[in-house]
Amino acid sequence: MSAQLTPPVKPTSKRPFEIGLTSFADLTPDAATGQTISPERRLRDLLEEIELADQVGLDVFGLGEHHRADFVASAPAVVLAAAATRTKNIRLTSAVTVLSSDDPVRVFQNFATLDLLSGGRAEIMAGRGSFTESFPLFGYDLRDYDTLFEEKLALLLELRRSEHVTWSGRHRPSLDGLGVYPRPVQEELPVWIAVGGTPESVVRAGRLGLPLALAIIGGMPERFTPFVDLYRDVAARSGHAELPVSVNTHAYLADTTQQAADEFYPSYALQMNRIGLERGWSGMSRPQFDALRSPRGALAVGTPEEVTEKILFQHDLFGHGRFLAQFSVGTLPHKSVMHAIKLLGTKVAPVVREEIARRTESQPVANL
Repeated sequence: MSAQLTPPVKPTSKRPFEIGLTSFADLTPDAATGQTISPERRLRDLLEEIELADQVGLDVFGLGEHHRADFVASAPAVVLAAAATRTKNIRLTSAVTVLSSDDPVRVFQNFATLDLLSGGRAEIMAGRGSFTESFPLFGYDLRDYDTLFEEKLALLLELRRSEHVTWSGRHRPSLDGLGVYPRPVQEELPVWIAVGGTPESVVRAGRLGLPLALAIIGGMPERFTPFVDLYRDVAARSGHAELPVSVNTHAYLADTTQQAADEFYPSYALQMNRIGLERGWSGMSRPQFDALRSPRGALAVGTPEEVTEKILFQHDLFGHGRFLAQFSVGTLPHKSVMHAIKLLGTKVAPVVREEIARRTESQPVANL
């Protein structure tokens, strides 16, 4: 790594470093052609991408839940179950499950079934949701945004602890000793808390002893270090040790720097501007994009060497144990995405794992 990218090194876990992918299964016009493929074709391409990620040795694949016309995965567990039959080793997770507008019993049953189909490779990444379409769709009031998540998370955690559950709350009918089936292969389904930089969410994850998935999609990654420090501090004071941290960011790889930037920018800008228009954000320009993919920016876009350097830089900042790259921001040609997955699995992952293992040999163990 270049000298200017070396922040103070944080203590790191002795666990093997994990690298994976996430997708929102975008269903948007191709920025170059203006054409939109069918939902059937998008899901078929997605399954091929997950299968390749498994073949090239990536550790995790996460699929987001959305209820909009520009995303095709409203039921991630169903798609991941299909992927389970075509993969052998890769862990399969939601990214995220919008728990606030879902039923924790059905969430548990769906992912327990996925765990059985995959031989114990299922995970749940639970979040409050950055989009709100699911709330009116399933009859929930946005004024209950926070209390819905807190209550439903508590029930989900109780469901994974106990086969028979007695529970009552405000937003769901009570359970009186009822059994919830099937039970998963794993003794406890992994449940991560996905956050975008909200202190309350970070504190909740640390207090409950749940792994933290931190999304970094803009600005400089350094500004997120206080959130990770807060999480670890709360976790330690709550008696929890060795909690995993994941950093999730937008990414793309190609054979040259210019190719990576030129291929990724049109679809990325189109989708970010589409969403930004809804939320009152300023438009994404090419200079802004180039700043984000600079060494200290949030985007991991470039050659395998450049992406490797950025992952290692972020590891110095956070001491995290998992990096997840979201390639599909907007629609890219399937062939290009497959090539990027191959580069991540064969060129980036082995180098990153080896370097982090070397660094951690002499480092103290932290709460990760």
